[in-house]
Amino acid sequence: MAVLDAERVAAHPAEHTAAPRVRRRTLSTRGWHRVFVAPAVLAILVLGLYPLVFTVAAALSVSQLGAPFQRWVGLANLAEVLGDGDQVAALVRVVVFALVVAAVSTLIGTAVALALHRVAAGGLIRTLLLLPLILAPVVVAVLFKLILTPSGGLLDTVLRLLGHHGAPVSLLADPAWAIVAVAAADVWEWTPLVTLLVLAALLGQDRGVLEAAELDGARGWALLRSIVLPSVAGSIAAAFLIRLVLAFKVFDLVAVMTAGGPGTSTSMPSYFTYQAALQQFDLGRASAITLLLAVVVTVVTLPVAALTRRLHHAAE
Repeated sequence: MAVLDAERVAAHPAEHTAAPRVRRRTLSTRGWHRVFVAPAVLAILVLGLYPLVFTVAAALSVSQLGAPFQRWVGLANLAEVLGDGDQVAALVRVVVFALVVAAVSTLIGTAVALALHRVAAGGLIRTLLLLPLILAPVVVAVLFKLILTPSGGLLDTVLRLLGHHGAPVSLLADPAWAIVAVAAADVWEWTPLVTLLVLAALLGQDRGVLEAAELDGARGWALLRSIVLPSVAGSIAAAFLIRLVLAFKVFDLVAVMTAGGPGTSTSMPSYFTYQAALQQFDLGRASAITLLLAVVVTVVTLPVAALTRRLHHAAE
């Protein structure tokens, strides 16, 4: 048998020397693939899986800041949060808040992007539009708080110039208007992001399609409704989705402008999480609020994400 193998090698020397080289090259390629994939896997584990596992474990246990997982209590923390009327009201409030501010930002941002797309020298305007986006949320909150200050604020000054002589207007002290003021600050801060995303989609349109439509007589509203908007509808939906997620995370504006008040009229789940974790040191309750908020965000955003994919496929 050994004699036969030796004869086979002698007859075909190239085949018996090339195979190990191919195997070595294959193993080397696989090794490089693993090296390049490793950072992504590590990022998923550190940034996604670990916080999720930690939050779930804390929500199912008696956990204090600095002393987590003291005793497992099952779903008791979740039941306690769901039995709190203020917490349930905050979950409903943040859904309404997020949908409204995302819709308003998308409408205004899209309108501004369409206007800028028609302006030849819009570079300066685009730079100015970025200013709210550059500012830190805390700075935006302080700015709006100064504007809405009852005595000497910009709003009060303008109203007095227009003839208002009654008591100072204090929107942040009114339970009905305080949430509107927070929403206005949020829209002002994040609408430029929608404008940039939609404007980038408009600039990436196929000029040939637009010119062909114009040659066929499409002008003005007909061109916008039939050609322009359908071609960027996926990008507009994606901007709405991003804006929606950002709105669910609102915290700085609430903390600085109203501290959740008057009463709990502007309290959001993120603010209750902050209070539970860093003021009451109840990590279990804070994690339970976070988990419930994650479920609500998932339920609300999944249909929007599906619509975004459908519009993108339709535009291709």
